[in-house]
Amino acid sequence: MARLFDILGPTMVGPSSSHTAGACRLGHLAQAVLGGRPDRARIGLHGSYAMTGEGHGTKRAIVGGLLGFEPDDPRLRDSFREAEEAGLEFEFEAIDLGDTAHPNSARLEVWRGAASSRIVGSSIGGGRVRLDRIDGFAVAVTGTLPTLVVLADDVPGTIAMITGMLADGGLNLATMRVDRTGRGEQALMTIEADHEIPEPLLAELEAQEWVHWIRMIAAWS
Repeated sequence: MARLFDILGPTMVGPSSSHTAGACRLGHLAQAVLGGRPDRARIGLHGSYAMTGEGHGTKRAIVGGLLGFEPDDPRLRDSFREAEEAGLEFEFEAIDLGDTAHPNSARLEVWRGAASSRIVGSSIGGGRVRLDRIDGFAVAVTGTLPTLVVLADDVPGTIAMITGMLADGGLNLATMRVDRTGRGEQALMTIEADHEIPEPLLAELEAQEWVHWIRMIAAWS
């Protein structure tokens, strides 16, 4: 059975749920994965995004998302000016992600000080989005549930340790996905939970010597 949200779409600044609300959320996810508002961004638009993104407000929506704006924030219309005032430098380019990529797809490369991240994601309709790649790792992040992203060394026991700590903290897990660069190298875990993970537990997880970094992506409000 379809939910009312799926039929009516999100509350947003128009004109298009895919080209504005979805694009905004992709930008929002990029800054969440980076760990804060970026100083610089290079944004590649694929398919329909590349062809009609200007007229449909896609570019302004992505920049607004990078600034942390929600899809219904009226500042989206002036996001370029907001970015200039915030010190966010950005550039756009048309890219080709291949025939298998969704037509409303983008690649966002973002920098914040010495930190950097690259995501590839799609706006799949009705304001819904899906991240397919984080720093080259395969993922399936939608933002519909609180999501923990962990980059760690690929050593025995890490999955059991993390899930055990979350269980001890009373967290119920919905999904978990792991991708790695190779045996004994690095692994990226994405874990969807029913509730946000408390800061003390995040700090305890991040203190593990095999963890490189942790990000908590809040669910859409």
